[in-house]
Amino acid sequence: MGGIVIAHNACLLGHSDADVLLHAVTDAVLGAAALGDIGVMFPDTDPANRGRDSAEMLRAAWAAVAALGWRIGNLDCVVFAQRPRLAPHRDAIRRRLAEILGTTPERIGVKATTGESVGPIGREEAIAAECVVLLEAV
Repeated sequence: MGGIVIAHNACLLGHSDADVLLHAVTDAVLGAAALGDIGVMFPDTDPANRGRDSAEMLRAAWAAVAALGWRIGNLDCVVFAQRPRLAPHRDAIRRRLAEILGTTPERIGVKATTGESVGPIGREEAIAAECVVLLEAV
């Protein structure tokens, strides 16, 4: 999650590698630049996207955004997950996101919250992520 491996007894399922945080970041940067969303750029109807590395998708999306003359002002992410606990991995995730986006970890916020044992997130049936990005003209 977030481009790093976090040991856990369960895994995320999806058409690509299912990195929920990298997918949310990809949607945020594409949306902020009015370039659609991850499904437009990487449709699940394209067999080439089956099992695809989410970091590769984010790099490609970021390249398209940067080509329009944007850079990251800041990125704020929240992960909704009962488990695994993300606090011990927060700095590693921030560094990995910074590496992919060509910015510094100081411009990236990552936080997590649980479902308080309620709903699909609280019952550990799902994990979700939301991200907001501020783009600055270069």
